[in-house]
Amino acid sequence: MTTHLWWYTSRASGIVAWALCWAAVVWGISLTGRFTRRPKPAWVLDLHRWFGALAVIFVVIHTASLALDNFVSFGLADLFVPLASKWHPVAVAWGIIGFYLLLAIEGTSLIMKRLPRRFWHGVHLSSYVLYVVITIHLLAAGTDAGQPVLFWAAIGGSLAIAMLTIARLNATS
Repeated sequence: MTTHLWWYTSRASGIVAWALCWAAVVWGISLTGRFTRRPKPAWVLDLHRWFGALAVIFVVIHTASLALDNFVSFGLADLFVPLASKWHPVAVAWGIIGFYLLLAIEGTSLIMKRLPRRFWHGVHLSSYVLYVVITIHLLAAGTDAGQPVLFWAAIGGSLAIAMLTIARLNATS
């Protein structure tokens, strides 16, 4: 087995987690916009939830593989406390903050029926902040940070979210 297995796993799972978060945000905007058909089939909401759940799973894989990789040797504090890492502390901190935001969004979504609607909605709107934070992490941390493909994916993804948000706001006004 290759000695780089955990390194490759952390890179791939991090990129997949970012893409799943992007998909959840895009699907969520599309889902709530007045420019889509109502009522929507149940699978439409299920797909949005599935993207979010898969994002959490891939972030856990990303974090676990970083802990198992011995190239940088991340400890628990490095992985869960912002700015504790000696390796690219600010870039890693963005990822840790994104992880906590993702947990808050997913956790409140699981208990949505028990929460005041305004509170849940406010937490859910932080998905926009989550996307920005994890995109910064994607572009600032790791060995793939300078890859043009990731840069342009982040630009394209951000433009798609911005355009859908503008369309949604225009449809509700």
